[in-house]
Amino acid sequence: MFTPGPFQLLIVLLIVLLLFGSRLPSVARSLGQSLTEFKKGVKGIEDKSADKE
Repeated sequence: MFTPGPFQLLIVLLIVLLLFGSRLPSVARSLGQSLTEFKKGVKGIEDKSADKE
């Protein structure tokens, strides 16, 4: 099994930054919004289950 070392990971990270560097802020923003919505959904489910008890 091939396990990439730190140098290989650095090269892959550099390539990803070159390819997607201009889109990273929008991707990070949408990821943060998705995480916030997920947390709201989980909290809503917990609130509903607490109401039933």
